[in-house]
Amino acid sequence: MVEVFKTNVSKVKQAKALVHQLAAVLPACKINFDLTDCDKILRVEGEHFLPCKIIELLQRYDVECVVLE
Repeated sequence: MVEVFKTNVSKVKQAKALVHQLAAVLPACKINFDLTDCDKILRVEGEHFLPCKIIELLQRYDVECVVLE
């Protein structure tokens, strides 16, 4: 399963910190940001995860995050 999210993350330092937080919750997933994309993409690839939980986690850090359709 691959899910792509649109975010408002703009700084590399913030993206790295968020990847670290997400990896702690989703250790079996591949997680990365593409900050060069106009949608500041977060991509999560793995077997079992709920997109709503990722959105909730990022919202705790005041990050806007929606599933990119």
